[in-house]
Amino acid sequence: MFEKLQADYRRFLEIEQALLDPAVTADVSGVTALSKERGRIAKMAVLYGRYLDLGKQIEEAEALLDAESDADMRSYAEGELAILRGRQETDAENLRNLLYDRESGADHAAMIVEIRAGAGGDEAALFARDLYEMYRRYSETMGWKFEILDMEATELGGFREVSFSLNGEGAFRSLQFESGGHRVQRVPQTETQGRIHTSAATVAVLPEPEDVEIEIRNEDLQIDVMRSGGPGGQHQNKTESGVRITHLPSGIVVNCRDERSQHKNKAKAFRVLRTRLYDQLHESAQNQRDQARRTLIGSGDRSQRIRTYNFPQNRVTDHRIGLTLYNLDQVIQGDLAGLTKALIDHDRREQLGDI
Repeated sequence: MFEKLQADYRRFLEIEQALLDPAVTADVSGVTALSKERGRIAKMAVLYGRYLDLGKQIEEAEALLDAESDADMRSYAEGELAILRGRQETDAENLRNLLYDRESGADHAAMIVEIRAGAGGDEAALFARDLYEMYRRYSETMGWKFEILDMEATELGGFREVSFSLNGEGAFRSLQFESGGHRVQRVPQTETQGRIHTSAATVAVLPEPEDVEIEIRNEDLQIDVMRSGGPGGQHQNKTESGVRITHLPSGIVVNCRDERSQHKNKAKAFRVLRTRLYDQLHESAQNQRDQARRTLIGSGDRSQRIRTYNFPQNRVTDHRIGLTLYNLDQVIQGDLAGLTKALIDHDRREQLGDI
């Protein structure tokens, strides 16, 4: 079991030994590289080492139990053996989770979420706002850092588009399957005859790159300043604090208008640009990985309709795994635990099987 982890474990032990060698520690750049590599594999390696050690303790306990004839001692030994096996199974489950995160690319600490209104006019923009609030409330429940990057609001209070970053343990793991088309069925507030309307919004979940060099050359950029947008307000539309960055080789355009400071908006725009370029560079590898997997829920295809929110029936349906829940009132308020767990469990079974 966990054969894939043996190479990491051996490498971890090698690094630990190397960092005790004065000849190695004398090289500052070499120590920095080794420390960074150690940090990347330490969590998995330490847990795997403990799992192996528990395996040895279990073998020893089983041998002692087989050799013991005293009834009281056998009862005590059986209890100790049960405790060891329970600890090992807990570590095994944690290893499965870590291995799944690595295999699925879900071990990112930070992410950027982009929501855009689709078909449905003002109602689609209001639905985009609802999705934004849903994720914001969920992030508050989980204790993640939430930061607005950009928004384009409508006069009715909806969003044509909005982007924000999330950072916290398990954030990308939980929301990695939210990319795609979200559809809502409900009676709009402006509907006088009580007819149900259908509108849509798209969600893109992008892992924010860490320790990855994304080359962005100044000559490849066109940077424009603009008046900040929005439905109104004392500061809105009066100063050129908004920033638009166009990456000419890729055609990617990023707008950031949320901050009053042009400098802050520019910094946020560069973060989004870097994340989109990272996503684009890894798109082919992602496609290959998705083709190799039996599940489709991780494809992140923006055009794929993944979920329907039916308000009259208080129903939310995820079409990829055939899951229907009748607690839409709770889901839209940020209670996403049932959905995210079902999606992760499904993908985990498809990826890891019986590991």
